[in-house]
Amino acid sequence: MTSPFTKCLWLLLLPLLLAGTAIAQKLPSISSKTEGMKRYPGYFTFYYDEDTGKIWLEIDKLNKEFLYVNSLPAGLGSNDIGLDRGQLGDNKVVYFSKQGPKVMLVQPNLAYRATSDNPNERRAVEDSFAQSIIWGFKAEAADGNKILVDATDFLLRDAHDVTGSIKRSKQGSYRLDASRSALYLPRTKNFPQNSEFEAMLTFTGGEDAGRYVREVAPDVQALTLRQHHSFIQLPDNNYTPRPADPRAGYFGISYLDYATPVGEDIEKRFIARHRLQKKTLKPRYLRQWSLLCIM
Repeated sequence: MTSPFTKCLWLLLLPLLLAGTAIAQKLPSISSKTEGMKRYPGYFTFYYDEDTGKIWLEIDKLNKEFLYVNSLPAGLGSNDIGLDRGQLGDNKVVYFSKQGPKVMLVQPNLAYRATSDNPNERRAVEDSFAQSIIWGFKAEAADGNKILVDATDFLLRDAHDVTGSIKRSKQGSYRLDASRSALYLPRTKNFPQNSEFEAMLTFTGGEDAGRYVREVAPDVQALTLRQHHSFIQLPDNNYTPRPADPRAGYFGISYLDYATPVGEDIEKRFIARHRLQKKTLKPRYLRQWSLLCIM
């Protein structure tokens, strides 16, 4: 005979057991989740659902760094505010990391490093300085090591900080209007080494719009611009960095290297340059070039 205590214990544990069973349920397959959607194969394969206007991103490269860049292909038109067509925004080295049912887009802190073969030394520096989680996605489907997430909200956010730029210029207060924003498919494409997404975003408000906005906008209460997102594969490791020298006249990058021996400068400085490599032309190409020059 079951005692009252045992019955009470079962009643308390039953909700937890049911919740655990629900969590443990297997996610649907990517093929079943994306059935009927248009597939864009490439660096990060993605799918477009025309019925909902959503983009579903297939993540098959966890913990592998890549370059994330946002830009402004269609701007406001005012040089004084600075939201110009073709303006490049932030560029970040990021990677996807799975944490339970979530997939995080993480930006490591590359300003502080330990260029050491000792993993404990590298981890000590990583744990000493904050990273940034750019976005959190929920896993909706999976096939082995591939995870499907809804990337729509990530792509339809104000990544370029248009509202902040207008406000800092004292040209008005605006907010992103989701009902007047959508993905822009003509410039949403995929390639083997990069995935490209574009969104048409409308910013509303403008009751206090300044003169610069009024000069260029057809309706100061609704500003529609386009923002672009690029996921780009990083190059190989065959690049040779060149230390910076103030006499060279190059811009550069710098970071603090906590694996530096005592007595050396902890700040490392390198010039920003293209990877240009000398290439020797084969004789037949030299002959063709000579003929072109003669002609």
